Amino acid sequence: MGIITTSNPEGLHAPHAAYSHAVLIQGASRRLVVSGQAGVTPDGRIAAHADEQIDQVFRNLDTVLKAHDMTPANVVRLTAYLVQRIHIGPWRRRRDQWLKGHQPAATLVLVNGFADPRFVAEVELEAVA
Repeated sequence: MGIITTSNPEGLHAPHAAYSHAVLIQGASRRLVVSGQAGVTPDGRIAAHADEQIDQVFRNLDTVLKAHDMTPANVVRLTAYLVQRIHIGPWRRRRDQWLKGHQPAATLVLVNGFADPRFVAEVELEAVA
């Protein structure tokens, strides 16, 4: 596995939440790029409640990572898209539980909607092992 180092370089503001300004990946490694995951269960059901969708997003991300012999500790970049500000708190709490102190580079974007209007969140990530 390559060496993954997170940093918040001097001269930049402190991160506003649990993320790092930069992630350096050194050495031989495998890079996994994951398409946006929404709150869709394996049988194609979309959870009705926002918190359930956010939980399902992380189950889906776990499934993809596990299929490639990786864990949340391998995540180097996380991009989250939410449709409403009221979902930021629940999103951050669940993200922090999932990452267990790991702080990859991250971006949170509020959007006007998704291709399926029932979605409240979608998350893309990159991981390295």
